[in-house]
Amino acid sequence: MPLWRYGVVGLFAAIALAQSAPPLRELAERRGILIGAAVEPNLLVEEPRYAQVLAREFSLVVAENVMKWGALQTSRGQFNFAAADLLVDFAQKHKQAIRGHTLVWHQQLPRWMYGNFSRSEMEAILAEHIRTVVGRYKGRIAYWDVVNEAIGDDARLRATPFDVLPDYLERAFRLARQADPQAKLFYNDYGAEGLGPKSEAIYNLLKSLKEKGVPIDGVGFQVHVDQGFSPQRVGMAENLERFARLGLEIHITEMDVRLVGGQPQAERLEAQARVYQEVLQVCLRQPRCKVFTLWGFTDAYSWRAASEPLIFDDRYQPKPAYFALQRTLQQP
Repeated sequence: MPLWRYGVVGLFAAIALAQSAPPLRELAERRGILIGAAVEPNLLVEEPRYAQVLAREFSLVVAENVMKWGALQTSRGQFNFAAADLLVDFAQKHKQAIRGHTLVWHQQLPRWMYGNFSRSEMEAILAEHIRTVVGRYKGRIAYWDVVNEAIGDDARLRATPFDVLPDYLERAFRLARQADPQAKLFYNDYGAEGLGPKSEAIYNLLKSLKEKGVPIDGVGFQVHVDQGFSPQRVGMAENLERFARLGLEIHITEMDVRLVGGQPQAERLEAQARVYQEVLQVCLRQPRCKVFTLWGFTDAYSWRAASEPLIFDDRYQPKPAYFALQRTLQQP
């Protein structure tokens, strides 16, 4: 029965019962997957409740911003790892896996990256960045989003400062493999969770790179959607299966579910919970889907805070979406 149909007394009873269950990370471990959340490391220090919930509920963390190029290397050759180190140290202390995000992306680049570089200069820049960043965390970061969002909404390769280096995609993966042979290397993108032109372009890109022997271990599907999303309608299971047949590990990497529309809040929250549940079910039914990650965990610090897209509200109270994930992980 949907939580909002219990009435006030029944709702609190249902929440108390659900909260007595093990945390999500323990339930996910029983199902053979990791459950993760994107993190802003400063909050680990500034807000104890944030750190407590993160440590209790999640078995994987990913930096929301502090491992992006613009945060790590604002000036050429000068790296600042303070915030990234804070996150890595927290994760290791709490026995959480770490996802590095991201080595190559067309956004959040420092200004100096838009200079007029020759091919050989860009080759050196790319190599220095990847070797320095991946090398620093060798053996500590389990997964790297090596390339992020290279395919645009028009299903074509995006224009980036890296284009002076025609094989930059292939080169980035090879450099990352050299810097840490044990880390699993991923391509990550949004708007590709279902069948369609963009996911087709990504499939063809990864298939081509795999055929060249490029070391790609997996593909990440971000799943930034709203409460009207239906995995069945977009063919999500079928889409993930074809990537799995390429020999790729499948991860849900940045999920959030925006609340939209004019329905009563309780109904919108229930619809949001259904989306989280159905996407998790798709992952659990796909043998190569090993990670289910949210882009944050509390609405208080979501990049889409106004649309309340996450599984804890802005006071760290679990929402119907939390309990939907909990119930789904408990099912046989």
